Amino acid sequence: MKKILVIHGPNLDLLGQREPAIYGKATLNEINSGLKKIAKKKKVGLSIKQSNHEGEIVDLIGKAKPRYDALLINPAAYTHTSVAIRDAIAASGIVTVEVHLSNIYSREEFRQKSLISPVAKGTILGFGPKSYSLGLEALIDLI
Repeated sequence: MKKILVIHGPNLDLLGQREPAIYGKATLNEINSGLKKIAKKKKVGLSIKQSNHEGEIVDLIGKAKPRYDALLINPAAYTHTSVAIRDAIAASGIVTVEVHLSNIYSREEFRQKSLISPVAKGTILGFGPKSYSLGLEALIDLI
């Protein structure tokens, strides 16, 4: 069975309460439930983690390759700042899809640069929680 690691970055544990006009009303639990349904239907193993800590995310990615076939990641604010997460993805060689709830290119200028996109197979953004399901479907097709 193929296995996919899902990593939610900082503040995504606050979904549903945090700036719903930007991030929507769906909670992280609701997003995760939707991902689990897709994984079950497609017969893919799924492990889901959320962390507000850059080093923990780097560690998860560094240990992912032997255990997982692919990575679905919403690096959240670390998208724009974390060379460490970018380098961990590049070093791991794991097939990666980056997702975002909002369209980062229609937001503040500092949010319009992703350090992660160049090392990801693809990026899906701007579709709210659907970005996650589209990203998972894409990963499943890739592996």
